[in-house]
Amino acid sequence: MLKHIGRMVKNGRKVIVAYKVVPNEPDHCIVVTTENLMAEEHDTLIKLVESAAGQEADDLATAMARTPLPDGRNMLTAFHTTGKMVKVPTNTVEMTPTIQSKIMLSELNEVIAQQRGVTVADLAVGGNTAPKPAAAPVSAIAEAVAVEPAQAVTDGVLTDEDLARQYRSQADRLSKEAAELRRQAEELAPTKKQTTTVKKPAVKKTASA
Repeated sequence: MLKHIGRMVKNGRKVIVAYKVVPNEPDHCIVVTTENLMAEEHDTLIKLVESAAGQEADDLATAMARTPLPDGRNMLTAFHTTGKMVKVPTNTVEMTPTIQSKIMLSELNEVIAQQRGVTVADLAVGGNTAPKPAAAPVSAIAEAVAVEPAQAVTDGVLTDEDLARQYRSQADRLSKEAAELRRQAEELAPTKKQTTTVKKPAVKKTASA
């Protein structure tokens, strides 16, 4: 079972979900349409999705922000600036964690929010940080959810303001994590303060008369 993999209900195009929820727009998400990628970009993205880092990420975009493409560009930035990240309604994306299971992203977001005791809007990057209880398998959730007819897709490229806000949220979170790691490191092995020895200037002896 793999997270982040889905398809557009209207045309069956395969997509990778970068953000399950857009800040201030809980009924929208950000996806990458895999058929629009170059071969090297596609392979790198799929490897990231299948990796431990990709599967551990709540939103794949957090892992994309730390992943370089074969040409050295940052994956998240490159996909944004080249228009390969698209904003679409969550009720037009069908998640396919396995070949046999499927669930609308809008339904999945509702299930995750209920499990965490938060709203769907809180699932956006930088939202609610309440403890996350163990989630039920997506395959089991999918079997219990009936897929509703999809509405028309309204595409919109992620704006610079949206991406900047997400970068700031990620930076704030990473800063807090770094501070906590430093605190834990100090508890394990306090930093030894180096003492500087000041050499006294030599006193010249004067010859006695």
